Amino acid sequence: MSTSRTELKDLGKFKLIETITENFKLHHPTSIHGIGDDAAVIDTGNFYILVTTNMLVEGVAFDLTYCPLKHVGYKAVVGTMADIIAMNGTLEQITVSIAISNRFTLEAVQELYQGIYRACEHYKVDLVGGDTTSSTSGLILSITAIGKVVKEKLCLRKGAKPYDLVCVTGDLGAAYLGLQILNREKKIFEVDPHMQPKLEPYQHLIERQLKPEARTEIIQLFDQENILPSSMIDISGGLASGLLHINKVSGVGITIYENKLPINQKTYETAEALHLSSTLCALHGGEDYELLFTIPQSELPKIEKHPNIHVIGYVTDVSLGVKLITNSDESIEINAQGW
Repeated sequence: MSTSRTELKDLGKFKLIETITENFKLHHPTSIHGIGDDAAVIDTGNFYILVTTNMLVEGVAFDLTYCPLKHVGYKAVVGTMADIIAMNGTLEQITVSIAISNRFTLEAVQELYQGIYRACEHYKVDLVGGDTTSSTSGLILSITAIGKVVKEKLCLRKGAKPYDLVCVTGDLGAAYLGLQILNREKKIFEVDPHMQPKLEPYQHLIERQLKPEARTEIIQLFDQENILPSSMIDISGGLASGLLHINKVSGVGITIYENKLPINQKTYETAEALHLSSTLCALHGGEDYELLFTIPQSELPKIEKHPNIHVIGYVTDVSLGVKLITNSDESIEINAQGW
């Protein structure tokens, strides 16, 4: 008699989450939205509280060979902030929990928290608690973020409608290529410990990987211009993944254009030097922590001159699927890959 087995690698992250949480129901009327969006939504009466958690594991999310602990701390806060921002919210508090092995010194832990402190100071966020325990294998860092949003301004992944414009902030693919450069230099160092890494030409890419920033100014713009995106998500797992999330929960199709993707010149040049496609890096690279959102066409005049907002396509009927129109005018179906 055989026992069936399903390998986690055959499921993928999002299918795993869907499978293990499918039987959980919301019991309290104050729990407005649970698992399935960037953050949970809790009703407090006058506004919604937003809650999300982000976990980073050494050797998976970061490599201390080339990632300073202060950058790990800073990036952990920013990455968690991105989930609150993607709900059109403002982050106010965080809690930090760490599991750490005895190979780390007090000075190392202080460096980690120095990065967390800098992020909190920069974004005016309060560190209000957490937990500390031991680990037998390196560093694990978990951050819970608490924010809020005016009820009428809450943005979810669902809500996109046909003919809406599809927009992204910043530039895409640089964080992924920054990681490729860092891994390349690490391999050279392992062969020759006396080598000096050649990182100066890749400053933009390295910074995008090690020290991303949160798009708080975009949320401020939405408030000033009275813009309410019909759907929004942060790009942490790649543009393609974000598009497919909106496609699934909004029940719409999406068409984007290759020549509209915001790709930095250094990203183009480095991708070519590494024999990679800059378009694929933008679609599937991840860790850009930019915003992907949809807005009605009537809102275009409010955002079209903003240097960090780019219209890359439009929303279609769900029957048309999620498509990329290439520079050679081919229509290609977009699938999530991630890394």
